[in-house]
Amino acid sequence: MSTSELGRPFIKIYMSLSALVLALLGSINLFSKEEVKVDNLNKTQNSIALTKVIKKDTIETYNDSIPTGTTITKQEGQDGLSYVNEKGETIEVISEPINQEVEIGTGKRADYVGKITGYGADCAGCSPTGTMSCKTKNGGYHSLRYDGKTYNDSDYGEIRIVAAALSEFPCGTVMDIIHPTLGTFKAIVLDTGGAMIKDWANGVVHMDLAFATENDPEIHNVTNSNVKYIVQRWGW
Repeated sequence: MSTSELGRPFIKIYMSLSALVLALLGSINLFSKEEVKVDNLNKTQNSIALTKVIKKDTIETYNDSIPTGTTITKQEGQDGLSYVNEKGETIEVISEPINQEVEIGTGKRADYVGKITGYGADCAGCSPTGTMSCKTKNGGYHSLRYDGKTYNDSDYGEIRIVAAALSEFPCGTVMDIIHPTLGTFKAIVLDTGGAMIKDWANGVVHMDLAFATENDPEIHNVTNSNVKYIVQRWGW
C-alpha cells in the first residue's frame, strides 16, 4: 500500500469533520437570523399602537338668574387621549376627557341708561372700614379699606364694585357698564345708598362706583349722566 493510499482514510475523516463543522456553523447562522426576524416582528407589532382622541362632552344647565341670551362657562373642557390597536380597540387611556360645563340664561333681560357717580370708603356717612351693605356669596363682608375697590367673583373674576338700589338690583348682580370716557367694564352690586334709592323711586337708574378713598384722582372722572348698564347676572 502506497503512502498516498494510507493517507486517504484520514482525508475522508477530515472532510467528514469539515462538513460537520460547516453544518454546525450553518445551523448557528440560521438560528441567529431567526432571532433577528422575531425581534423585528416584535418591533413591528409595538409600532401599530395609535393614539385616539376621546371627545369631551358639553353639559348645559339653565339658570333664570342669568338674562336670556347670556351664557357662562363654568368649566373649560378638554379632550382626552388613548392608545388603540389596529382594530380601534382601546389599549390604554392616557388622559380622561374633562367635560365642559356651561350655564344658559333664561331670566329677564335688562338694559338701562342712567347716571353714575363715585364714592370712597372714607365718604361722609360711610362705614369707618368701608364695609359694604351686602354680604358676599360666602356670607362675609367686603371692605373697601382693607379688601380694595374690586371683588373677585367666581364667575367673572376681578370686577369693580357699585352701590345701587337693591329693590331692582339685588346684592350680587353683575352688569356691564358702558361709560362714555372710561370705556366698558364689569361691576357687581355690593352696596347701596340713599341717593340711589331715591333716584330709582323717581325712575332714574343711578350707580355709585366704589373707591378705596375719596382722594383717588380717578373719582372725579366718573360722574356722567349717559351711562349704559347691561345686566349679566341677577343677584347671587
